[in-house]
Amino acid sequence: MDAEQVKALIEAAMPGATVEMGGDGCHLEVKVVSDRFEGKSLIQRHRMVMDAVKDRIASNELHALSIKAVTPD
Repeated sequence: MDAEQVKALIEAAMPGATVEMGGDGCHLEVKVVSDRFEGKSLIQRHRMVMDAVKDRIASNELHALSIKAVTPD
């Protein structure tokens, strides 16, 4: 699974979010900026992002995803 596919999944699950991808192959890094994270804990933010890709991780299409989830502030 390439970075653009992961980016599209996250953008579809979190409309309005800014998604920046990095990393290589199956080990990707993502920075998601969304006002939906306002008032959420770090774990809640990560779960919101992981929910968008959990099926791909379960199927082993995506092996690792490093997440940075922040608000626009």
